[in-house]
Amino acid sequence: MKKRILFLLLSVIAAMAAHAEESILVTAGWLKEHINDPDLVILQVGYLRLDYEREHITGSQFLWPGWLAPDSPEGSFNAPDPAAATELLQKMGVSGNSRVVLCHVRNEVSVAARMFLTLEDLGLKGRVLWLNGGLDAWKKEGYPVTDRVTIAKKGNFKAKLSDLLVDKVYVQQAMQANNQVIVDARMQKYYDGEPTGLPRDGHIPGAKNIPYPDMIDDANMFKPAETLQGYFTPVAGKDKEIVAYCFIGQTASVVYMAGRILGYKMKLYDGSLQEWTRIPELPMEVTKKEQ
Repeated sequence: MKKRILFLLLSVIAAMAAHAEESILVTAGWLKEHINDPDLVILQVGYLRLDYEREHITGSQFLWPGWLAPDSPEGSFNAPDPAAATELLQKMGVSGNSRVVLCHVRNEVSVAARMFLTLEDLGLKGRVLWLNGGLDAWKKEGYPVTDRVTIAKKGNFKAKLSDLLVDKVYVQQAMQANNQVIVDARMQKYYDGEPTGLPRDGHIPGAKNIPYPDMIDDANMFKPAETLQGYFTPVAGKDKEIVAYCFIGQTASVVYMAGRILGYKMKLYDGSLQEWTRIPELPMEVTKKEQ
C-alpha cells in the first residue's frame, strides 16, 4: 500500500513538473480565456506601427524590433542595452511576475521570434509565450480587434542579459566540443554554397542544416512538435546544446524557438555569417557535390 501511495505521489509530482514546463505556444482560444489575467502582457511585434494602429488585440502594446535588437556599425540585430530595455518594457507594463505573449502580424514570424529570444535573454525565460499564428489566427477565430491604444500601467521588470546570445569565440569552441552542435538555419541552397552576396559562401565547417522556413506552415504557425522533431532528431539529441546561426541573427531565431518548443538547450550566434564571413581566419566550407 505504501508503495502504491509513493507511486501515486511521484506521478503527481511528475505531472506538476510537466505542467511547469508548459509549451511556449498558446492558441487564440487560450489567449481569449486569459486575456484579463492581471499578470498578462500582450506585445504585438511588427516592422511598422501602421499595422498596430490599424488593428490589434485590445490591451496589447506595440513592440518595434529595433527597440530591442538595434543595428550598429558592428552588425545587425544586436543585444539591447539592459537599462534602455528595462525602461521600455516597464513602460509596456512588464513586471517581474508578468507572462508576456508575443503576437506577430501576417508572415513576420522571424523578427517576432528574435523578440522572443531577446526577451528570454533579458531575463524573462519561461515567462514568454507565443500566440501561434499571430494576429491572423486571433481574427480567424472571430475574436475582436481594435484601433484604440491602451496606456499600460508601468511595470517593475528589470532587465539583465543572460547567455543565450553567443559570439564567434563561443562558436569556435563549440566546433570542437562533443556536447554541442552548430546549426545553420538558412535554406539548404545557401548552406550548400549558392552565392549570397556575403564575402564567402557556404557554411561553418561541421554545421548541420535545419532550414528555418521548414519550421512554419502555410498559416504562419509553428508545425506540430512531432513534425519539428523530425528535423531535429537527425541533427542532435536533447543531451546536446544547439548553437544556431543564419545571415544576421534573425531567421535563426525561428529555429531557436522550434528547439525551445521541443525542449532543447538553445543558443544563437548573434554575429552570424554577417560577421563570420568577413574574418578570413574563420573557416568556411561548401557542400561537396556527389560524383
